[in-house]
Amino acid sequence: MPPVNGGAAAGPSSGSRDVHGPAAAATAAPKRNRPRYHAFTQQQLPACKPILAPNMVRPQLLAQTSSFHTLFFSNVSCFTNSNSGQNQVIPILVFVGLLFIPIGLACYAASNKVFEVVYRYDTKCVPKNMLHNKVGYIQNASINKTCTINLKIPNAMKRPIFIYYQLDRFYQNHRRYATSFNIAQLSDPKEEANADIKDCKPEAYAAKGIPVVPCGLVAWSLFNDTYSFARRPRRAGGIGGVEALRVIKSGISWRSERERLFGKHVYPKNFQNGSLVGGGRLDPRKP
Repeated sequence: MPPVNGGAAAGPSSGSRDVHGPAAAATAAPKRNRPRYHAFTQQQLPACKPILAPNMVRPQLLAQTSSFHTLFFSNVSCFTNSNSGQNQVIPILVFVGLLFIPIGLACYAASNKVFEVVYRYDTKCVPKNMLHNKVGYIQNASINKTCTINLKIPNAMKRPIFIYYQLDRFYQNHRRYATSFNIAQLSDPKEEANADIKDCKPEAYAAKGIPVVPCGLVAWSLFNDTYSFARRPRRAGGIGGVEALRVIKSGISWRSERERLFGKHVYPKNFQNGSLVGGGRLDPRKP
């Protein structure tokens, strides 16, 4: 009996045997790892590819769109290259573009109202004889580090005025730095002794293995510059005194972080007592 569809299998290899008949086709069919065919996986889905022409990009075409349902669902010819599909796609694009024009203008007008003054003061406040040893200047508590900077504001600034500081060459998005803290230690004082602070290394333990609270590089990199602001208002005759400006320091963090992430009864302990301290320390009486 001849083999069916070439299904006969015979050979001298070990473990093989002669098989004839219809069952041989199923037995000898090679196994393939070819995935199941689908138009999505093969990137063969139909797409809307309108050919732009002056007669299609006309405002009058907006009148042809009766409703949102008609635009998107009533005519499936949008997924072809027919003229009827193009006449419906172009008005949609024009309508969306016209819709976002006033939104863009409003954002542009709001951005133009923002006025910013940036000034770098570290190069101006360090004495010239200490420029070669800035670390020693920071650590020397006997040197007066009060510095006065005069800024000229060319435009009038209305309240509220936001003040922030910027640090360069400070890679706070580095993974080792971003993960160098312990949430359990910061949220609950009862977890100070049981918290696993291995991620806080090298600022995890003080002398004799006492845990640092708060631990980690994030807390250790304390920026302790203090700012005060005053203005010299313009008065008649060009002579005026200096008026101090009140800076609001509370309520500048997220409420969820103040109430949930950071505990109200966690006080600093064994914190920043080393020699490489720039003069700033946390108050152990303040949480």
